[in-house]
Amino acid sequence: MIDLDWIRRLIDMVDGSGIDSLEISRFGTRVRIAKSPPLIVTSGTASGAAEAPVSHSPPVGAAPSHAVESSPPAEADSGLAEIVSPMVGTFYRSPAPDAPPYVETGDRVAKGQTLCILEAMKLMNELEAEVSGTIREICVENADPVEFGQVLFRIDPS
Repeated sequence: MIDLDWIRRLIDMVDGSGIDSLEISRFGTRVRIAKSPPLIVTSGTASGAAEAPVSHSPPVGAAPSHAVESSPPAEADSGLAEIVSPMVGTFYRSPAPDAPPYVETGDRVAKGQTLCILEAMKLMNELEAEVSGTIREICVENADPVEFGQVLFRIDPS
């Protein structure tokens, strides 16, 4: 059973701190509280990139203002969905320095599949694919710093 008072205290602690997100596994239950969205997907337009619609559906026990999930991306003129960084951090292609990368250019990915890890403030955040498709471009080098909204991957959803 989830202790809602414990969750509320965690939310208050995240609000009052400089951290962006917190993830805890306890007694077989995983709780993630985040100030920024876990993933933002954009599509290119003639004037640049435009943000896709965002639906607000918080995880169980989290306040609505702390978690945002994006809807499936609108396709760009090129037909590629752009996966962008939801936070400032460091981009890692694999779970460990000696492990193979999660994905390579040309790989077929399923919605929900881990694409990379973004490290922010010593927290490792897995970034999952919001669409199924083929990786057409990996736009960042391993261990490079990334900015909020920076394009990380381009996926062909067809």
